Amino acid sequence: MTTSTSTPRITVLGSLNIDLVAYVSHHPLPGETMTANSVAVSPGGKGANQAVACAKLSRSHISSSSSSSSSSSSSEETAHITMLGTVGADSYGSLLKENLAKHGVDVSGVRVLDSPGAKTGMAMIVVDEPTGQNRIILSPEANHFLQPEHVSEVAHLSSSGAPEKPDLLIMQLEIPVPTVLQALKTAKQNGVQVLLNPAPAVPLPDEAFDGLAHLVVNETEAAILSGLEESVLDTEEGLEKVGKVFLEKGVKTVIVTLGGRGVFFMTGGEGGSKKGLIKAEKAKVVDTTAAGDTFVGMYALEVVIAAKKGEQFDIEGAVRKANKAAAKTVERLGAQDSIPWRDELL
Repeated sequence: MTTSTSTPRITVLGSLNIDLVAYVSHHPLPGETMTANSVAVSPGGKGANQAVACAKLSRSHISSSSSSSSSSSSSEETAHITMLGTVGADSYGSLLKENLAKHGVDVSGVRVLDSPGAKTGMAMIVVDEPTGQNRIILSPEANHFLQPEHVSEVAHLSSSGAPEKPDLLIMQLEIPVPTVLQALKTAKQNGVQVLLNPAPAVPLPDEAFDGLAHLVVNETEAAILSGLEESVLDTEEGLEKVGKVFLEKGVKTVIVTLGGRGVFFMTGGEGGSKKGLIKAEKAKVVDTTAAGDTFVGMYALEVVIAAKKGEQFDIEGAVRKANKAAAKTVERLGAQDSIPWRDELL
């Protein structure tokens, strides 16, 4: 493998939402009206969260906060991050773009829609303070205006005026599934590796998995997409069974996040099969929002950095680093604000 001196490029194609978060003493029961302990409005969306995670984890807090220009900040980055998505022509859309840019994300690929009904996406999140567990209701709005024709060419997968295609494309399922499937096809035809985090999970055709470089799922998503009962994942043997389902469909690397149990990984392909169950990092859980997105961001950075250095990808090492980053996130409130900077993990 040839070593490249250029900065790795990651494109995140996905959702941008504004999060309305209510912190409560317990999740309300059916028919129950309750008073929140506090409420917050903050930038979110799985796509935007993962873009911010990649950006924050690719640079130190000091260089980003002290830098007076984007050029000096980008000189410290270990990867260039581009966000592709859609927002409405409203104050929430402006807030989302500004927050992405503030954290070093290239927003030239974020379209602002000035048309009837194209409001910025929104998520209503209820966080149970004693456990940190959340429940989320999503209203996609402008995210559903991102159509297959917007990702039908490889040039569409990069920022405006980018000199080359991305080294890795990250996607979720908070945008229309046909758009995701088209982006998978475009990426495959042009040799762009893809990391798919299929949340919220819906059944996908087998061609979505054929040649997929990295599949990152939680237990519920693994069960829905594999067609197996979620209880199968209660044992390591069951996790291996689920992993084999995806490998047989053509996935090269399968990651199953298991919350407090840790993370299971399994690989196939020319390099031989590897598998393992890595224990979760200890953390004082405050809010689990964006923990999975932080995991994806850290893992993705390890993928592209190893490739650019011409090194063999250390999947176990990458999972451990991603676990550590996610553990830091759950100890804080919020989504993008809770994601750590690179130097906070040293």
